[in-house]
Amino acid sequence: MGISDAMALPGYDLDAQIGYLLRRVTQRHLALFGQAIPELTTMQFAVLARLAELGPLSQNHLGREASMDAATIKGVVDRLIRQGLVITTPDPDDRRRLTVSLTETGATLVTSLVPAALAVTEATLAPLTAEERATLSALLARLA
Repeated sequence: MGISDAMALPGYDLDAQIGYLLRRVTQRHLALFGQAIPELTTMQFAVLARLAELGPLSQNHLGREASMDAATIKGVVDRLIRQGLVITTPDPDDRRRLTVSLTETGATLVTSLVPAALAVTEATLAPLTAEERATLSALLARLA
């Protein structure tokens, strides 16, 4: 049987908890991203951006660079392959390892989406001053 009346949680305010606040900000950012860039998820965009920045990478290395575990990066890469945005080839030094590369279509798409991605960041940070943005970015980088 459930409790029907509200209870106080001494010393705990959900609205003041960093995880809760980060989740709310992330939800807002994801909604803005989805409106601006409906053709990709944020994780798919991150993979394409890392490949554009660093060039072909092993799937494992790409996962580390994009902050994704092995199962997640495999799923993201598989979806990007189906969309024709990346290809995989066996690594010449280790045939068990796959190297992931942008296709021409993937390179063109990620390049074309950079202005929209920058606009999403701008919209996400819009409530903050320039100084607050710099402070927030520095603090989040320290926590990451």
